Amino acid sequence: MDALIIIFITGLIGLFVGMLKNSRLTLAVISVGLIAGFLSMYYMNDYQSIFQSYQGLQFSRTQHMFALLAIGLTFVSVLLGYTYFKEDEEHTSDYYGLMLFSLTGALCLIGFSNLFMFFLGLEILSIPIYVLVGIQKGNSLSSEASVKYFFTGSFATAIMLFGIALVYGSTGSFEMNEIQMALDMGMSHSPMLNIGVLMMMAAFLFKVGAVPFHFWGPDVYQGSSNAVMAYMASVVKLAALFAFVHFFNFTFHSVTPFVAGLILFAIVVSLFLGYLSALKQTSFRRMMAYSSIANTGFALFAVLNQQYGEASLWIFMIGYACSTIALVTINMIVEKETDNIANWKGIGYSNPLIGITLVISLLSLSGIPPFTGFFGKYLLLSSAFTNYLPVVILAIIASLVGAYLYLRLMVLALSKEGEGNKLKMNLTQIIVLILCLGGILGGWLVLLI
Repeated sequence: MDALIIIFITGLIGLFVGMLKNSRLTLAVISVGLIAGFLSMYYMNDYQSIFQSYQGLQFSRTQHMFALLAIGLTFVSVLLGYTYFKEDEEHTSDYYGLMLFSLTGALCLIGFSNLFMFFLGLEILSIPIYVLVGIQKGNSLSSEASVKYFFTGSFATAIMLFGIALVYGSTGSFEMNEIQMALDMGMSHSPMLNIGVLMMMAAFLFKVGAVPFHFWGPDVYQGSSNAVMAYMASVVKLAALFAFVHFFNFTFHSVTPFVAGLILFAIVVSLFLGYLSALKQTSFRRMMAYSSIANTGFALFAVLNQQYGEASLWIFMIGYACSTIALVTINMIVEKETDNIANWKGIGYSNPLIGITLVISLLSLSGIPPFTGFFGKYLLLSSAFTNYLPVVILAIIASLVGAYLYLRLMVLALSKEGEGNKLKMNLTQIIVLILCLGGILGGWLVLLI
């Protein structure tokens, strides 16, 4: 709870500091606040907090790990966005403030213990993103993406709220523990409850960008700036996926068999539609959007694993988020007038750090050992091997299609044709690439703890 308050207050202070129109000072304030929030969350159990009696947010060991990861990824996204945000010093604090307010919602969505805090966290997470997507003045694609994301997001929120109302009407409680007890006592056969669960699942599938509610993804990614796209693909997806898995593994575990068929359908179609559609893209942002849909298909395997689903998702998201942020950083460096993938030709030879990061990121996304992406996919698929073998086989086949997609981009980037094009990187971009490399290479080491 303390970390959430620190981060929220930092966002407010950042807005006032922005009046000085000093982007470096704003970055320093935001960074200090995020580091303080991270340390507060890390040492949460080592001191007595005055907010400890508040029961709306409760962080178990797994939730604690997800919260730390969300704060860390936000810090990396803040560093990534500095190059872009500093060009508009008058509004730099607006970007960072909205990002931290969204992180506040993400922490609520990770640590919620009742449906009220869950819904509050979901909206606090989403509303700043609607603004960030469309914040590029004079960019028609940005405005279109923001409007599309807002209206479809509002529609999904309405469905979610209707589902919550039906769940409350069936169980008589907003508390997750009490709902779980009601389901264990036989309430899981209630038609009203099952309809509510289906409506909540549909809204969740929209929030995580899975089929059949994925249509907003490519347009929103294309209209966003690189920094906002990186934040959406990491922190927003992390919080939404965790809430999805936590709902069905902790509270609705007795209802999971009822919706398992729909989840399996979403997994298979998301995997193949995402990767096959990505193969046809010439825009980097749209390619990453379809790649995100496919990787969401892998992440949904965690819903089917009640015992280790959340832990497997944590490993998977480290590999996916770090790889995605690294590739987005590279795209920011090479991007010219357009985000065409052709801009990547030959960038790996003359720029060693970019080349190494690019190769390792793409291999991790492909599921090649010994990178974190491999361990994440392995844990998710192995947990479903016994009960859902045909779907696991289909996922492996889809993964081969994804590997071809990523290796094709790697071959383009390592082409000798573009050798000699030295790219300029600033300090923050170098730091982001190094931090992402650390996550990709060493994120799986938590398995040894």
